[in-house]
Amino acid sequence: MMDEKAFVSPYNKRSEGRSAEIFDTTLRDGEQTPGVSFTHSEKMHIAEKLDEAGVSVIEAGFPINSKPEEKAVKDIVGMGLSAKVCALARVKEEDIEAAAGCGVDIIHVFVSTSDLHLKYQLRKSRKDVLEMARKAVLSVKDRGMKCLFSPMDATRTEFGYLVDVCRAVRDAGADMINIPDTVGAISPPAMKGFIERIKSEIDIPIAVHCHNDFGLAVANSIAGVEGGADQVQVSVNGLGERAGNADLAQVAVSLEALYGVRTGIKTEKLSELSSAVERFSMINLPPNFPLLGKNAFAHESGIHAHAVIENNACFEPIPASMVGQKSRIVIGKHTGKHAVREILKNMGYKLSENQVMKVVEKVKTLAEKQKKIVEDDVIAIADDVAGELKDDEKIVSLKELSVFTGNMTTPTAMAKLSIRGKERIGTATGVGPVDALSKAIKSVVGPDIKLKEYNLKAITGGTDALADVVIKIEDRKRNVFQAEAVDEDVIMASALALIKGINKALSRGEKAWE
Repeated sequence: MMDEKAFVSPYNKRSEGRSAEIFDTTLRDGEQTPGVSFTHSEKMHIAEKLDEAGVSVIEAGFPINSKPEEKAVKDIVGMGLSAKVCALARVKEEDIEAAAGCGVDIIHVFVSTSDLHLKYQLRKSRKDVLEMARKAVLSVKDRGMKCLFSPMDATRTEFGYLVDVCRAVRDAGADMINIPDTVGAISPPAMKGFIERIKSEIDIPIAVHCHNDFGLAVANSIAGVEGGADQVQVSVNGLGERAGNADLAQVAVSLEALYGVRTGIKTEKLSELSSAVERFSMINLPPNFPLLGKNAFAHESGIHAHAVIENNACFEPIPASMVGQKSRIVIGKHTGKHAVREILKNMGYKLSENQVMKVVEKVKTLAEKQKKIVEDDVIAIADDVAGELKDDEKIVSLKELSVFTGNMTTPTAMAKLSIRGKERIGTATGVGPVDALSKAIKSVVGPDIKLKEYNLKAITGGTDALADVVIKIEDRKRNVFQAEAVDEDVIMASALALIKGINKALSRGEKAWE
C-alpha cells in the first residue's frame, strides 16, 4: 500500500510531533440529540467501542439527571477501560456530589458566561457567576479529583470577562478549561485567533467544543487545534443538540492525515463504531457523509472508476482501510466499460469485449429508468448477455409485441417475429398477459415447442425492479432448454426469454419453419 501521506495534498500545513486528545461526548451531548435515547446495554457497548477506538476521555453522562443515568456512569467506570471517564455537573454542590459518587476520573463543571445567557438564562451578575464557577472547581478539587471547566457560550462572551473567569478557575485548581462554541457561531479563522489569545492569557491546557449550527463544527475544532488547543470534544456521527457536534471521525482523521497531529485514535475502528451508534441512535448517516458514509469511497463515474481501478489515490484522499471502509465501484448511468469489466471480473464472469459493451448499454438504459442499480441487477444482466446466441446463430427474432389486458378485456397478444428473415405475425388470447404472448409466439413457431416452466423474480423487490425471467421449454424430442432474460418490463422480459429459448432449441438442429 502507498504511504498514507501520499494520498493527501502536499500543500497542507503539517504539524508533525504535535498531539491532541480526543474527548468523546456521544453518551452525554450526543444523547441530547432530539429523539435519541440509549439503553443501558447500548451505553456499555458504545463505551467499549469508544475505548477500542482509542478515545482518551469518555464523557459518560450527567449523573444528577436521573438514577438510570447515574447507574450507567457508575457501570462504565466499573468496566476498567483504558479511557478516562468523565461526568458532567452544573456549578451546584448536588451535581458535583452525584458525579463524584460515580467514581469518575474527571468532573466536568460548566456555567454560562455570555451576557446574553447571564441575563436571560441565569439571571445572575458577572460577579456572581465568577464566584459560582470558582467555588464549584474548589469543591471538585477538595475531593481530590480532576476538574474540567467550561464557560458555556464562551465564543459570545466578552473577552475580558472570559479571561477573568478562566483565571479564577485556574487559580482554584482546574486542570483544563474547555472553550465551547455553544451555538456554532464563530468562524474557523476567528476560532484559531480566539484560542491563541486565550492560550496567551491562561497557562493550563485548553479544549474546544464546537457545535455545527453553520456546518463549521469540524472546521472550527481543527482551527482550535491550530490555535493551540490540547483537546477536542467530539461525538460519533456528529450527534448532539440541534445540528450536533463535531464528528469524531472527521476531526481525528483530518488531524492525523492532513495536519500530522497525533490523536491516539485507531482510525481503522471508526467504521465499526459509527455503525453501532447509527444502529442504536436510529439516525442513519446520509450516503455522502464524509469518511463513513456508504458513498465515501464509492465511484460511479467512468473516468473516476477507471483511474481508481489503477490506483485508488487518484480519487480517494486517504486509503478506505484507514477508517475501516472498502473502496468500491458502483454501477449507474455514468458507469464506463472499465468499471463494468472490473466488476464482472470480480464476479467471475469471462465476457468478450462485445458482451461487456452490451452489459454497459443495458446498465445505462436501466439506470436512466430505475435510478438505483444493485449487484443482483448486474448479475442478471450479465447472465442474460452471456446466454445470448451470436447474431448469426439466431433463427428467430422479436420485431414487435403488443399485449392488451384489463378488467373487461380478455388478455390478447400480438407478436411479430422474423424467422430466417421472413416476418410472420401471431395473435392469441390467454388467461393472463404472459400466457397470451406465449400462445401468440407459439402460433408462429408451431406446436413443437412447449413452455414447461416459467419463473419470475423482481430483483430489488420494488415496483421499479428489474424483472428476471427464467423459462424452460421442451422440443418435440423432449429436449429441455433453459433461457433467461431481464428487462424493466415483465412482459418484454418474458417474450425475450421465450425467443432465446426457441433459438437454443432451433440451433440444436430442429427444422425451422418455411
